[in-house]
Amino acid sequence: MTASGPASSLENTASGRLDPSQPRHDWTLDEVEALFELPFTDLVFRAAEVHRRWFDPAELQLSQLLSVKTGGCPENCGYCSQSQHFKTATQASKLMDADDVIAQAAQAKAGGAQRFCMGAAWRDLKDRDTPKVAAMISGVKALGLETCATLGMLTGDQAKALKDAGLDYYNHNLDTGPDYYDKVVTTRTYQDRLDTLAAVREAGINTCCGGIVGMGETRRDRAGLLHQLAILPEHPQSLPINDLMPIPGTPLGGSEPVDGLEFVRMIAVARLVCPKSMVRIAAGREHMSRELQSLCFLAGANSVFIGARLLTTNNPDQDKDAAFLSELKMRPLGSKETVEA
Repeated sequence: MTASGPASSLENTASGRLDPSQPRHDWTLDEVEALFELPFTDLVFRAAEVHRRWFDPAELQLSQLLSVKTGGCPENCGYCSQSQHFKTATQASKLMDADDVIAQAAQAKAGGAQRFCMGAAWRDLKDRDTPKVAAMISGVKALGLETCATLGMLTGDQAKALKDAGLDYYNHNLDTGPDYYDKVVTTRTYQDRLDTLAAVREAGINTCCGGIVGMGETRRDRAGLLHQLAILPEHPQSLPINDLMPIPGTPLGGSEPVDGLEFVRMIAVARLVCPKSMVRIAAGREHMSRELQSLCFLAGANSVFIGARLLTTNNPDQDKDAAFLSELKMRPLGSKETVEA
C-alpha cells in the first residue's frame, strides 16, 4: 500500500474522521475500503456506536415484499431468475389487480409487517401501467402501511404520479460498484440507475438503494458500491444488502457464497458511511444462521424482510422468525412490545 492509499485512509478514519454526529458525503473510495480493513471487533464496535447514535438497537423494521408482476423482464441481470434471457423455473405473469395486492398487504400487516413493498419485473414503468400501480399504492397506504415499490426505471413525471398516490419509498438498487457493474448487467448503465434515483429524490420520495454481495466481486467492488451510496446528494433512507441466492439457469447460478464475517463487514461499513439509513438484511436470510443474523444486528442492521417469499426466493418461516426475534428481545420499529413468539 502506498502512503496515499488505504493505509493512510485507515489512519485518518481511526484518528477522528469518523464522526457519528455528522454524516458525510465526501468519502473517498480508499477511505471506504479502509473501513473494511479494520480489525473485525473494532469495525463492529464502531458501527454499533454509530447505530446507537441514530437508532434504538432493540428496534427492527419488519417489511414484506410482493411480486406484483413476475418474470419476462428484458434486462439481463446475471443474478435474476425473472430475466427473459435465461431459462429458469420462474414463469412470467401479468400485473396483479390492485384489489388482490391490497388484500395481500392487509394479510402482511396482520402478520406484523410495517412496510409493504411491491415489485414488478420491468425494465421501466410504462405510462399505461402507472394508474394501476398508483391504485395499489394508495390502497396499501390506506391500510396504514409504509409503501415501497420497485418497478424499474422512472421518468420524473412517473415519479411524481407515484408520490401523489402515496408512495413513501422507491427501490432501485445499484447492485454493485461501478467497476464491476458490466460483469453483472449490460442492458442498462450505471448512469441509468443514478438518473432514476435522481428522479425519485426530485419527486420527494425516499430512496431505497443498496446492492448484492456474492456475485464474484472483490472487497474493493463492495467498497465501491457503498462509496457510491455515501456520495449521493442524500444517503438512501433505506439501504438493503442482499446476499446472493444463486438461481439455477442464471449466469451467477454457480457463484460461491460470501463468507459470513465478510457479510457482517458489509453491514457495518454501510452503517458507518450512511449512518441515518435503515440498513436492511434482504435476500439470503434464509440460509443465515441465527448467530450470523445477530452479528448483523449488532453491526447496525435494523430492518429485515419477513413473509414466505422475497420475490422468487424463500424467507425464513414466520414462526421461526418470531421465536428468534423474541429470544433477542427485539421489537418492531416504534413499538414498546418485543416480537411475540
